[in-house]
Amino acid sequence: MLTGELRSQVDAIWNAFWSGGISNPMEVLEQITYLLFIRRLDDAHTLEENKALMLGKPMENQVFPAGADGRGRDYQELRWSRLKNFAPAEMYAVMSEHVFPFIRNLGDEGSSYALHMKDARFTIPTPGLLAKVVDLLDHVPMEDRDTKGDLYEYMLGKIAAAGQNGQFRTPRHIIKLMVAMTQPTPKDIICDPASGTCGFLVAASEYLREQSPQLFSDPVARVHFHQWMFHGYDFDNTMLRIGSMNMALHGVDGPDIRYKDSLSEEHAGDEEKYSLILANPPFAGSLDYENTAKDLLAIVKTKKTELLFLALFLRLLKPGGRAAVVVPDGVLFGSSKAHKELRRSLVEDHKLDGVVSLPAGAFKPYAGVSTAILLFTKTNSGGTEHVWFYDMQADGWSLDDKRQPLLDEAILGPTPAQPLTEAEHTKNNLPDALARWTQRGGSEKSRPRAAQSFCVPKADIAAQGYDLSLNRYKEVVHEAVEHESPLAILSKLQALEAEIQAGMAELEGMLK
Repeated sequence: MLTGELRSQVDAIWNAFWSGGISNPMEVLEQITYLLFIRRLDDAHTLEENKALMLGKPMENQVFPAGADGRGRDYQELRWSRLKNFAPAEMYAVMSEHVFPFIRNLGDEGSSYALHMKDARFTIPTPGLLAKVVDLLDHVPMEDRDTKGDLYEYMLGKIAAAGQNGQFRTPRHIIKLMVAMTQPTPKDIICDPASGTCGFLVAASEYLREQSPQLFSDPVARVHFHQWMFHGYDFDNTMLRIGSMNMALHGVDGPDIRYKDSLSEEHAGDEEKYSLILANPPFAGSLDYENTAKDLLAIVKTKKTELLFLALFLRLLKPGGRAAVVVPDGVLFGSSKAHKELRRSLVEDHKLDGVVSLPAGAFKPYAGVSTAILLFTKTNSGGTEHVWFYDMQADGWSLDDKRQPLLDEAILGPTPAQPLTEAEHTKNNLPDALARWTQRGGSEKSRPRAAQSFCVPKADIAAQGYDLSLNRYKEVVHEAVEHESPLAILSKLQALEAEIQAGMAELEGMLK
């Protein structure tokens, strides 16, 4: 959790960029990302230096090699700890002419965040702005992993607040709910084929740190966590850089964050590779139909990206693999052949576990479209007996364009610090949704369909043409209202008529 002082420091950095002539929030975040990366390189080099000194051995992994670069500058002068002390004009020259060429060629290290720096562009316009931002960043504590991660999340939130590229950002509390419902394990191989800023992968990594801390004591499990567990694909290079840095600052050393058009033939080779998929794929995204993978079109012949992504998820999951994905409500009740066939397949060929209907304002101010979370398990052999439905009416934040928190931070999200009162539940349904999800195989089966959550047998869903919209099955309880007898109502009407006639007669008398 960020302190007010740290928030103020980030705000000061952000405002320095804006007053210095960079007003595009994505460009601000990109430049901050590069500077954080440069600072991180120096920290890594210092760690290796200290290790070598302690062991009395030569350094094994030198980030900054001995000697000079191709332009005659000592590599050691490219380190953050040296660079920050230069005069503004010299700092600017070294940064643009030496540091950025250096980080663009670090891809051979193999780490994804280094790989994505190959296209790094230095766009800070003046030496004065650079010196100011470097000084501000240097005073931000970056030693603690939680602080680093929270700082970057706060900056990602500022992109969303600026109203640009908000489509890349799923609300963090919704992500945490989806992660908690799928319960990642140390043996999972997790993928987000529309990764954006890697919010789902970050949340999964944080969940594992909290729930399975023992994995870091096991050398095999630890290597799996850092090198093989997390996979994210996107076809926006800016998002890849930002997502890679987000993972790095949350303490994941070598995630697989790659450039890939997930719906194209490029997914060949990834079939049945992953045990968990967490995603919020693009709704009505642009589609190169000619290059769309033929095996996906064989499942659903459509141009709708949300349907093709669902077909892709089924391709990518191992048998027994599970998924939690955000879909627009149209997926639940669309009447096209592609819509119906995909829903039929989820129910009959695999195991559809649950449908969580999200509040209509969950993605405001960027989109007002109604959405839901689909939770399913790939089986290739059916398995759906009941489908659990949850009618989420409040997620802890106002459902207008401002999306302000309605409760204290400690009782927001799916796992609050203390149980919520009934009044607090009306403002934050997430903890209740998570608790009831865990009971979907037991007590939830006997809940009436007028309740906020309930189960529907597969036969009922098949009878409704595999319609998955909650309102198709939810029963509305009408409160009993006592009505007067017809004779009493007639008597009142006759009395009212007499009053009107008397009033009209009095009015006529006045006019005469």
